Amino acid sequence: MAGGPMRFPWLRSHPARVTVLAFAAAALLGAALLALPWATPGGSATGLVTALFTAVSAVCVTGLVTVDTGTYWSAFGEGVILGLIQIGGFGIMTLASLLALLMSGRLRLRMQLTAQVETKTLGIGEVRRVLLGVAGTTLIVELTVAALLALRFRFGHGMPIGEAVHQAVFHAVSAFNNAGFGLRADSLTRYVHDPWVQLPIAAAVILGGLGFPVLLELLRHRTRSRGPRRWSLHTKLTLLTTVGLLLTGTVLTCLLEWRNGATLGPLDTGHKLLNGFFHSAMSRTAGFNALDIGQMEPATLLSTCALMFVGGGSAGTAGGIKVTTFAVLAAAIVAEVRGEPSSRALGRTLAPHVLRQALTVVLLGVGLVTAATLALLTLVKAPMEYVLFEAVSAFGTVGLSAGITPDLGTPGELIVIVLMFVGRLGPVTLVSALALRQRTRRYELPEERPIIG
Repeated sequence: MAGGPMRFPWLRSHPARVTVLAFAAAALLGAALLALPWATPGGSATGLVTALFTAVSAVCVTGLVTVDTGTYWSAFGEGVILGLIQIGGFGIMTLASLLALLMSGRLRLRMQLTAQVETKTLGIGEVRRVLLGVAGTTLIVELTVAALLALRFRFGHGMPIGEAVHQAVFHAVSAFNNAGFGLRADSLTRYVHDPWVQLPIAAAVILGGLGFPVLLELLRHRTRSRGPRRWSLHTKLTLLTTVGLLLTGTVLTCLLEWRNGATLGPLDTGHKLLNGFFHSAMSRTAGFNALDIGQMEPATLLSTCALMFVGGGSAGTAGGIKVTTFAVLAAAIVAEVRGEPSSRALGRTLAPHVLRQALTVVLLGVGLVTAATLALLTLVKAPMEYVLFEAVSAFGTVGLSAGITPDLGTPGELIVIVLMFVGRLGPVTLVSALALRQRTRRYELPEERPIIG
């Protein structure tokens, strides 16, 4: 029996475990490559923690860094980071399934189940179509954004053609995958007056953050010539909540920073609105910044934390608890306030287990962020709002920072590594991956209601 298919039964019992292990393996491989002398211009080996931090940040599409990406790493190192971003955003299990599909023309059942965990599809028969759609969508969006940015960098900012293409491709891939990695220490602050740079990047971030199921459904209905076009509840919730959060973030940023001389204050009205919108979009797990985060008002940092914690859509490149989780909890609150027996959203009744899943994700996220913030406060000499901002940014795989990332120290970096890893995979996925087996309750205990409130 040694070497047979049952050699690792615990691994085969749940595809989520394979996803967790695959992401961990990708991060470790990336760290090993970044630790090589070829990864730095001077040929010196990078410290293990720095390499691991950068690799986890890349594969978890976060964007937090302890060293300047554009100057510390060589072309080989930047290539490794870009590859990890693409793998992390695309989903390593989705990528593996797609490669198997292209080579054999078919998908094995086990591979389909594993891909289903990553893409959040509802039926096994849909996986093949979803994988091809994911690949096509990723390629089209990244190439389009890269072309627009290359033209702007070349003719609007006078970059040599090689540098313009290099900058454009790196930022396009980083934007669509919501990674937030840039090639300059000041991120995109030099483009604070340039909508031709900010808007394509924001569009890529928003599209990637919607989630592949939403994008594919939108594409299906766009090409459908006959019959009614009815969106699923998931798509409706994702789109409505995304628009609402984008508008809310824009309004809050503009109101709170309008007269701040270090951020929006010196800009004219049009550029204030542009940068308010850009910051709101980037707070949805992208990580680029055109304004100095460290100079923002405490109220702005808190509102940004809320946006980062919610994140983007499910089964996409965004992190956070996801907008559908937020929408489900909002529907539950409305139902409870009205005294209704069940939660409803957009003409549909929400299943009870959906509410339990949403509560589990939120409470695990709050608990993890709180514990990490407490631990970081004992290690880092920085204001509490900066430390909380760093913890939420890591958990939400955002990558925005108030400037304390390089000062975390080794223990602090290890804490942030855990936050980024858990934030990318999702608390429920991680817990289910670690569970030895599923338990079925064969009886119910007597019901009783404790006093609430």
